[in-house]
Amino acid sequence: MASLSIETLSMEEQRNARDALPQMMSQRSQWVLSPPDPPTMCHEFIASIKETVFPLGNKNKNKLSSSSASFSKEQQSRSSGVFSFLQAVFPILSWGRNYKASMFKNDLLAGLTLASLSIPQSIGYAGLAKLDPQYGLYTSVVPPLIYALMGSSREIAIGPVAVVSLLLSSMVPKLQDPMADPAVYRKLVFTVTFFAGIFQAIFGLLRLGFLVDFLSHAAVVGFMGGAAIVIGLQQLKGLLGISHFTTKTDVISVIQSVWDSLHQPWYPLNFVIGSLFLIFILATRFVGRRNRRLFWLPAIAPLVSVILSTLIVVITKSDKHGVKTVKHVKGGINPSSAHQLQLNGPHVGGAAKIGLITAIVALTEAIAVGRSFASVKGYHLDGNKEMMAMGFTNIAGSLTSCYVATGSFSRTAVNFSAGCQTAVSNIVMAITVFLSLELLTRLLYYTPIAILASIILSALPGLIDINEARHIWKVDKLDFLACLGAFFGVLFASVEIGLLAAVMISFAKILLNAILPGTEVLGKLPGTDVFCDVIQYPAAITTSGIMMIRINCAFLCFANANFIRERILRRITNEEDVEKGNPKPRIQAVILDLSYMMNMDTSGIIALEELHKNFTSRGIELAIANPRWQVIHKLKLAKFVDKIGAKWVFLTVSEAMDSCLVSKLATPSSC
Repeated sequence: MASLSIETLSMEEQRNARDALPQMMSQRSQWVLSPPDPPTMCHEFIASIKETVFPLGNKNKNKLSSSSASFSKEQQSRSSGVFSFLQAVFPILSWGRNYKASMFKNDLLAGLTLASLSIPQSIGYAGLAKLDPQYGLYTSVVPPLIYALMGSSREIAIGPVAVVSLLLSSMVPKLQDPMADPAVYRKLVFTVTFFAGIFQAIFGLLRLGFLVDFLSHAAVVGFMGGAAIVIGLQQLKGLLGISHFTTKTDVISVIQSVWDSLHQPWYPLNFVIGSLFLIFILATRFVGRRNRRLFWLPAIAPLVSVILSTLIVVITKSDKHGVKTVKHVKGGINPSSAHQLQLNGPHVGGAAKIGLITAIVALTEAIAVGRSFASVKGYHLDGNKEMMAMGFTNIAGSLTSCYVATGSFSRTAVNFSAGCQTAVSNIVMAITVFLSLELLTRLLYYTPIAILASIILSALPGLIDINEARHIWKVDKLDFLACLGAFFGVLFASVEIGLLAAVMISFAKILLNAILPGTEVLGKLPGTDVFCDVIQYPAAITTSGIMMIRINCAFLCFANANFIRERILRRITNEEDVEKGNPKPRIQAVILDLSYMMNMDTSGIIALEELHKNFTSRGIELAIANPRWQVIHKLKLAKFVDKIGAKWVFLTVSEAMDSCLVSKLATPSSC
């Protein structure tokens, strides 16, 4: 391997280098040692809120001094700031000014197509949530209108979804049995929706989007797959016309309930009607995928199925022969439910806990759906703004007889395929559903429940992504373990256990990486000033007597400080053992590259101090290179810089190496 040696310079060049280097290094070290104080946690917190509420605030600052600014310009600046705030809260004020009639034509078609899918799905999902059908329709009226005003996604379709409905039906009954007292159960669902909206709005306002990321992509894939299977099995109740069915959501209880029900009287006509229309819906979906011009066919297939099956029941009077129907659906505008919120009863804590879980799951689905379609259209979706929009959407929904709404993947895909241009398609859909509530609810009396089950079943294949699970297995085995934990937890235990398993495995992965971070011995690539890991790049040159180590962790803290200290000491000890009996000089300096480290706590500082004491006892100098803002600030406050000396703090690893070589702390040679 090539060698690196200061002896290649002439004596005069070495002397000039020694004279010039200290002054240059001192000046550059001051850049590191004399930065302004970093912002405090309080300032960062306030700045994050301002960034969310006033995203254009920096652009609208008054550049005129107070002494020369006129009253009219001050007034104009205030009005501009107010308008910027309103634009941030209501994005419709921004894109609405450029809205054209040609865009409305596309949004009108997309909204009507969306409504044809949303009406039957909303009724089915309300049943899945153990609510009366009209509450699913209510959830497709107010939440889409609020989101159209506050949301930033152009394609996302808001309303009830299968996974959230399953969450509510699996968790709220633990507080109140819906069969024993439907009214109290309904009030608790509204309360859960209110808490979910509050949590979502707080997440967005305080920029806590990282909380949603605790449900990793792999966990979401597993959770959705397990939930799809559970939801599908639960639809056997409607598909087979079973009267008595389990309230549990695990697959064993559901299968046991189906098996027990088959030994009791049941009516095959329900299964025949449901199966025939399920085949019809899946066939139209196949045709729509083969021919994109027929995108509307799978979108209207559920509504066509409802209409045709209802006509069949009316004409044949099959409801008198065992076919179960929806019966009465209350129509009219959304009634107020503000007085029904249970904010001071015995179940407030339980409702808040369910609201938190539901809020995270709903946000995860909505943001994943919104970002996937935003990337196709080529624009960025701000997750924190979406959280605020979803939060106020659900708060308003909880006051108007709606349950938790979020972005639906199937309806968003239909909205996208129909050529929607803006969120006006959500407004068109909401108005169409409202008119249906006013005029058409009586026609749903004879709609077979088996049709609603088939509509839900037809939407489930999109939740099971086997190819993505294979991809996760190929890329990251620990991620796949989180995927399996969520899948089997939902399938064989409960929805909460599945989520808990996924989060715990994801946390374990994070902790493993945080507690056991890596350290790298660095070397210089020939002909460059780049220092990199000698194991990854065997051509990298090391220098005898100097060891350069990079600490690969963002936060040096109590969890990993001792591990890193022991690992560095072990490297030094092993290196000295190898050099025993060799003519190479012993290690005289250790350079720690802190470029990856963003922050540290007192335990991290103590670990560095112990390293310095150990090195001093061995006659080894300790240098640090490229410390970040928070790191150097805390090292100065702890007086660690005073202990090692300001001359041993460097801007780059290259400067640290040059300083060691010129001061003859080490004699460079090939490694």
